Amino acid sequence: MADTTDNASRGEVASLTLSPREITGKKVALLRREGLIPVHLYGGDGGSLSLQTSYAELRQLLPRVGRSVPVTVRVEGSDGEDICFVREVQRHPVTDAVVHVDFLRIDVSRKVNADVPVVLQGVPPAVSLQGGTLIQNMLTLSIEALPLDMPASLDVDVSFLEDFDTTIHVYDIVVAEGLTVMSSGDALVARVAPPRVEVEAVTDAEEGEEGAEGEDVEGGDGESANSAASDSDG
Repeated sequence: MADTTDNASRGEVASLTLSPREITGKKVALLRREGLIPVHLYGGDGGSLSLQTSYAELRQLLPRVGRSVPVTVRVEGSDGEDICFVREVQRHPVTDAVVHVDFLRIDVSRKVNADVPVVLQGVPPAVSLQGGTLIQNMLTLSIEALPLDMPASLDVDVSFLEDFDTTIHVYDIVVAEGLTVMSSGDALVARVAPPRVEVEAVTDAEEGEEGAEGEDVEGGDGESANSAASDSDG
């Protein structure tokens, strides 16, 4: 059984303040030059809003929350706040810099589904002692939970993988109370693959031996021909 530690700051919601945006369309390039990123906030009863925030704030926020951890969003000039998920992040195709972010309002009283990253913890003996390679077959698990209970990641202990036959499936993973794993139970999460056999090196050695044997045969034929020639000359 693989125990997990959910790596969310459960109950500690990240926050972000957004400001209204008047520039739209192709002109948003001007915002990015000033270190601002265009944002859309939508869903729920609040309608769709065109907003903006600083690139520096988003760069700190996005790695912390991913798409499974809720964010408290406040809009300057408005009362109240919304609990949101990051729904989409658009990046520059060359620099990979963030160019646009969508935030989706959510109801904290209703359970939601999210893909939560799986983080493997520990060193399997099959790797450290037998030279195997740890293979992670699933990078995320689909989790159902209340938004404020959704973990940022799931740590899965792999230190008990002592041989190449032992594996971790979804049904082996135990999650915290309030979380439900929605991924197929039979799906393989992690295993250790045995080291590759150096077949090429063995093949080269065998070819070398065959070549040497062939030379001996040819050498023997040559000696017989020379001896016959000597006898004839004599």
